[in-house]
Amino acid sequence: MTDRMGFQYVVLRCVPRVDREEFVNVGVVLYCQSADFLEARCHVNRDRLAALDPEVDLDAVCSALATIEAVCRGDETTGLAGQASMGTRFGFVKAPRSTVVQPGPVHGGMTDDPGRQLEHLLTSLVQ
Repeated sequence: MTDRMGFQYVVLRCVPRVDREEFVNVGVVLYCQSADFLEARCHVNRDRLAALDPEVDLDAVCSALATIEAVCRGDETTGLAGQASMGTRFGFVKAPRSTVVQPGPVHGGMTDDPGRQLEHLLTSLVQ
């Protein structure tokens, strides 16, 4: 029997026009405290986003997602957020901060491999 661990995740959404309440999933952040694991994986489908809003700043979206990935890695160049504990970094990432890139609700589950679970979530919810 394998040891299963609890995890939490949020789906990152791009909401190019908040007034229309339309979004495209662009990433997933997975946090598993017992495995000391916090990572984000992102995939931007530029055509889908442009279909919602041809004027969306795709470079800004990609930059915001790169910052989220860096915070999850604990990259100190991201300031205090990147220097905080892993749990605090997840709290930072899951809190709404932007009108364009937004975290969805927090979900949870059980896994024996957080990295594989993150890839599964990215494939099934984003790509």
